[in-house]
Amino acid sequence: MANPTFDQLLEAGCHFGHLKRKWNPAMAPYIFMERNGIHIIDLYKTAAKIEEAAAALKNIAKSGKKVLFVATKKQAKQVIADLAQSVNMPYVIERWPGGMLTNFPTIRKAVKKMTAIDKMTKDGTFDNLSKRERLQISRQRAKLEKTLGSIADLNRLPSALFVVDVMKEHIAVAEANRLGIPVFAMVDTNSDPTNIDFVIPANDDASKSIELVVGAITDAMKEGLEERKAEKVDTVAAGEGEAAAPKRERRRVRKADAPAEAEAAEEAPAAE
Repeated sequence: MANPTFDQLLEAGCHFGHLKRKWNPAMAPYIFMERNGIHIIDLYKTAAKIEEAAAALKNIAKSGKKVLFVATKKQAKQVIADLAQSVNMPYVIERWPGGMLTNFPTIRKAVKKMTAIDKMTKDGTFDNLSKRERLQISRQRAKLEKTLGSIADLNRLPSALFVVDVMKEHIAVAEANRLGIPVFAMVDTNSDPTNIDFVIPANDDASKSIELVVGAITDAMKEGLEERKAEKVDTVAAGEGEAAAPKRERRRVRKADAPAEAEAAEEAPAAE
């Protein structure tokens, strides 16, 4: 899918900002006008910023790195879960686990604990426990799954963060800033874009707006992943071709030597 057009952005309500009294002056460059006490976002700037962010995230996906999607607000949760899964990327849609980036080894330990419980279930250890112990472990597993299940495959720090609503996810943004991880975000008129590397000015409250913007981003990432796959196939094919070349060369040499060997055999005197 191409980047969304002005009309598509308008239809999804991406232009609706917050009340004028709630605005953040740092968002002034992205505000087109004020209507009925509400700020209207400049959709031409939104479209340009989506294109810029999509190109950068496509390259990250193409290089095989991970992007962590973060959105814990009700209207964004399911949209983010579905779209992040479509590109096989980790996501956080429940409460942000404090220190998830700055204290990453501890989070990995919790994920390993979840894996250990799964192993117990498979090898029969779980069945040998008392009913009370089984219940406790099952509850623990469910709690871990809810908060960390979607990041189970994240073995190292992500290369970028994509955030919906930087005010609500300010802890995630602060942790990424501290570690120098680039932040891509949908930023509304009431938010501060200062600490965001790739600002996408848009309505971050409407699910249609979130779906359109994040959909364009994940589509670009899909392209990057497909290009990565195609390049891998080409590399393997080229490698096989190079390996086959010496064999062909040896065959040519043998064919070239064959007539000479036949002549030598004819010239040699017959044994008496």
